Amino acid sequence: MCYYNGIRVSKAEYIRLKEIEKELSHLNSLRKLASGFDFSDWPIIKPANNGQDFTVQDAHWEFIPAWIKNSSELAITRKKFTTLNATAEKLLESKMYRNSALNRRCLVLSSGFFEWRHFRPDNAKKDLTYPYFIDIPAHPVFFMAGIWQPWTDQDTGETFDTFAIVTTKANDLMEQVHNTKKRMPTILPDHLAWEWIQPKLSEEQILSIASYQYCSEEMTAHTISKDFREQFKLMEKDPTDEYEYDELPPLL
Repeated sequence: MCYYNGIRVSKAEYIRLKEIEKELSHLNSLRKLASGFDFSDWPIIKPANNGQDFTVQDAHWEFIPAWIKNSSELAITRKKFTTLNATAEKLLESKMYRNSALNRRCLVLSSGFFEWRHFRPDNAKKDLTYPYFIDIPAHPVFFMAGIWQPWTDQDTGETFDTFAIVTTKANDLMEQVHNTKKRMPTILPDHLAWEWIQPKLSEEQILSIASYQYCSEEMTAHTISKDFREQFKLMEKDPTDEYEYDELPPLL
């Protein structure tokens, strides 16, 4: 599942979609590595002007349903299940996600995401996990389908937008990387990204776009160091730097 994401653009750059450009100078969430389990902010695109325009804003990465009243209830909920991702095939069946899937769709910005492959080396008693960085070389920034939900802490009165990344069945490449659950984020080419944030899509259109599998031939995946998170925190190296494991067979 997509619990780690990264973005490599700077605040001086622009996001372009449907011949519309938006600057990123107001964002605070741009960074090469973020864990959803930090429950921090991440940049998303929301439609504006009845789908003819869009805004780019920071939003809380964790979909918080309206029935959670305060941070104490939220902490309890986190121990039971995670809402960082939403399964495409079940979007419209879910009491939690259906309304947002119908009415509050967004795009999640990414320059690449992180996933783990399971493999059992010779003489090992169980599978080991190997982290990968996956990106789209032709697109320094690309779009993941998302859904968003405004949430108000009833104790403090604080209101902010929250979101989840939509996931779909893995394509040929991601079946090899995420080889246990075989899922991947729903990555959308520009024309489908624009369509995703248009109002009044039919349920059939929503499910079709949410389940879209990006072409594996346009994606690349390489192994990275197992301590990439610690190295990033210490600012010692780029978390996406390639690192090879002699015992691990290459991807096909």
